[in-house]
Amino acid sequence: MKRPLGRLRIIGGQWRSRVVDFDADDGVRPTPDRVRQTLFDWLAPQIHGASVLDLFAGSGALGLEALSRGAASVTFIESGAAQVRGIRAALMRLGADDSNAQVLARDALAFLAAVDAQYDIVLLDPPYDSPLLGRALAALPRLLKPHSQVYLEWPKTRPLVLPPGWTLRRDKQAGLVHFGLATYAEGAAS
Repeated sequence: MKRPLGRLRIIGGQWRSRVVDFDADDGVRPTPDRVRQTLFDWLAPQIHGASVLDLFAGSGALGLEALSRGAASVTFIESGAAQVRGIRAALMRLGADDSNAQVLARDALAFLAAVDAQYDIVLLDPPYDSPLLGRALAALPRLLKPHSQVYLEWPKTRPLVLPPGWTLRRDKQAGLVHFGLATYAEGAAS
């Protein structure tokens, strides 16, 4: 049986208006266009040349948008095999350079525990209404550079609880989700 396909449109950068397919099974939904537009407006001063981690990548929409807008590298982490295949296919279809996009079929929390890299921007959009956001934030600080920005998405029905050391710098609501940018300051954890 064929799995259902969804379509997403890249909204800015070198691949603007290009459409790619993604596996829409298992409830995977890309971050809506208006949320992506706001996010990348916020990140505009930092995105060019940035190293980006797209954790819980799902459709790959956020990481693909980052590459399109000039990120130096994006590491996509996704545990779903169909989603991993979809992200790889999208990168091929867009003609992405293999040297700046890495797609790993890994559990996000296991990746955070094992990786020895640092990122300028982290895109953190776990499955809707899951408890993974707080756990990922707790494991993330050692992977952040001094001025890293972390994108967060959480249900509007649930208040955001940040671990010590984290500060929400800006946020908005769109439909059923809240989203924002957070930073971590090591000395602020008290």
